[in-house]
Amino acid sequence: MRYIIIGAGAVGGAIGGRLAQSGHQVVLVARGAHAAAMRADGLRLDTPEESLRLRLPVAEGPEEVTLGPEDVLILAVKVQDSVAALNAWARRPVAGGGTAGERLPLLCAQNGVAGERLALRRFRHVHAVCLWLPAQYLTPGRVVAPCSPLTGVLHLGPYPEQAPHQPSQQSPQQPSPQREFADQTLRSIVADLERSRFLARLTPDVSRWKYAKLLGNLANSLEAVCGPLSADERLLDLYALVRAEGEAVLAAADIPYVSEREERELRAGRMEMLPVPDTDFRAGSSWQSLRRGAGSIEADYLNGEIALLGRLHGVATPWNETLQRLANTFAAEGREPGSLPVDTLVKEASAASAR
Repeated sequence: MRYIIIGAGAVGGAIGGRLAQSGHQVVLVARGAHAAAMRADGLRLDTPEESLRLRLPVAEGPEEVTLGPEDVLILAVKVQDSVAALNAWARRPVAGGGTAGERLPLLCAQNGVAGERLALRRFRHVHAVCLWLPAQYLTPGRVVAPCSPLTGVLHLGPYPEQAPHQPSQQSPQQPSPQREFADQTLRSIVADLERSRFLARLTPDVSRWKYAKLLGNLANSLEAVCGPLSADERLLDLYALVRAEGEAVLAAADIPYVSEREERELRAGRMEMLPVPDTDFRAGSSWQSLRRGAGSIEADYLNGEIALLGRLHGVATPWNETLQRLANTFAAEGREPGSLPVDTLVKEASAASAR
């Protein structure tokens, strides 16, 4: 299989770089200065153990890639950029007939829980991915992956999830050809990732892991506007309030998720964040978006997901709504990440609670 990494930034660059390092065919899709730097000098992937220079095919869009039936598309753009990317790639022809949307598997390697549903409107074979993959992209051509011995943990599963088949003596059923295709494809992808410094798991109930990850990602906007949680102990207390809203919403919506203990036990001994030379790994993906001046941020699909579910199920979410609004304002106005005083955030969230 050949892997087409749509959005070769932090997550996409780390996945694509590790796959290429282990001998797999990879095409990196990026734009602007990042694409130019990788075309000129290759992808620089820095880890605690080594600095790799990977010279790989780079494309700026689907019109530069001739697709074949063995290709796998990995969607690693931020979820707020999904629709444009999905529309562009779904209609691309595939050698032998049909389009990418009809024939090729698409993996949504993104934060949040909305990407798969967006993809399924355009792609027939969609697979969900739950990412635990700290990575940084701030400099064109360079991606930093600070975890060791494994670069990340990836849960893969079909979308939509399917309940386990219960055979009936009266009417035995066989899995559909589409289900067999999905299972075989995922097993092959998992094997490739396992050979590429990832713990990859075929997880039929991947949504339980994705909603647990969503609760963790509710801190992203908090870091983006007020700075890393480690910089001010008050931020940890505020994150507890933000997360409590998320947990209350998931309970009201009857959405299951794995426990923090289960998450920690899975990563224990497999992923440790270590220093990487010439790197200050301060905060996560939303902070990085502001630092790069991307002009957009994923808050609508993280804190905004909690706000949406809260409105649907009658649960107040003033902290998440406030962070969603502030993060979007920071992105639109190009504000410096981490520049909002904690007291100002508390005042604004308190005002939202009173409304």
